[in-house]
Amino acid sequence: MDIQDVKNRFGIIGNSPLLNRAIDVAKQVAPTDISVLITGESGSGKEVFSHIIHQLSARKHGPFIAVNCGAIPEGTIDSELFGHEKGSFTGAHEARKGYFEVVNGGTIFLDEVAELPVGTQARLLRVLESGEYIRVGSSKVQKTDVRIVAATNVDVYSAVENGKFREDLYYRLNTVPLRIPSLRERKEDINLIFRKFIADFTDKYRSPSVQLTEDAQRLLTEYGWPGNVRQLKNVAEQIAVLEKDRNITSQTIKNYLPPEGKSNLPMRIPHGNKDDFSERDLLYKVLFDMKKDMVELKKLVVGIVNNGINSSTIDEHSPYINQLYQEIDQPRVEFPSSPTLTIHQPNHDNSDDINITEDVEEVEESLSLVDKESDLIKKALKKHKGKRKLAAQELGISERTLYRKIKDLNLN
Repeated sequence: MDIQDVKNRFGIIGNSPLLNRAIDVAKQVAPTDISVLITGESGSGKEVFSHIIHQLSARKHGPFIAVNCGAIPEGTIDSELFGHEKGSFTGAHEARKGYFEVVNGGTIFLDEVAELPVGTQARLLRVLESGEYIRVGSSKVQKTDVRIVAATNVDVYSAVENGKFREDLYYRLNTVPLRIPSLRERKEDINLIFRKFIADFTDKYRSPSVQLTEDAQRLLTEYGWPGNVRQLKNVAEQIAVLEKDRNITSQTIKNYLPPEGKSNLPMRIPHGNKDDFSERDLLYKVLFDMKKDMVELKKLVVGIVNNGINSSTIDEHSPYINQLYQEIDQPRVEFPSSPTLTIHQPNHDNSDDINITEDVEEVEESLSLVDKESDLIKKALKKHKGKRKLAAQELGISERTLYRKIKDLNLN
């Protein structure tokens, strides 16, 4: 079977030399039992190559399973891969086979393998070296005959250097490296792939055919396609369904593309950075900001009580006053230049209202972070009538962290 036969069988489109090289490597390594590490950006088609390796191997009649390692919680990943015994943990009401036991004699595709916990990496290494594994909660060693094809969209070697991935597992998986080129590395294929997607979707939805102008074809080629083939397919489907004008220009395509170099995704804070904030650090920062605001507010009130609302008081505290108006989103009120402030108080001897001219002493507030933290937790629990889940959400911390703080601060 030559490269074109592989493309026809697995629906691969394109004639890029980098793509042809990747298919050739997959075709050559498939008949062996060597472990393969597939690298490439998200959406570039790594899972398709795992199917090529399985279907062209001697295990093609055996089972095949694809596992997204990044989608399985850390607490259950060992159970999913290796199985567990009844009663081995809370909720284990019966024994369960893991993927390595179910796929015995076949191929398992571990997508996003770099997301595996370090402990699970050690167990995976043992499977690769000896075919042995142990179910969670068991002491019995079991054997499996499984070929492992792994994939990742991160730089695994950098993860090794940062201690996030075992070096011995990296070299064991990387016996044959297979790199899938990104879409921007095979620009000559983009228009061909897009036309194929458009034809498929217009046929599927029974819509009129689509024609691309020259500027539209040029835009498709020049755009970076951070989502690779998956993003291109998504754009093609939207155009096939939504566009009434079937003569597609570059402006039409731009309506379906995010601004290049920008992202609407939430900001990602890298792990291991010395500037990272823990939950406790964030809480302390909030407390210090609140303390600062309270002190400024007290100074402002004392100044108004002592001197009235005059220009000197307004000028002295103008930054804080402006900030207050911005935070409550209200237009600023212009005060008269020198009004007199009169505070009315009830008096038992029916005396006239008096002007307060006494000096007001500022009371020093406790700066203990433990006291502040304890008060906030008490207020949150009182507000939500003792419901810890809602209180944790109000405080911006996990419920587990709240339980620990309640215990540490003796708030039970």
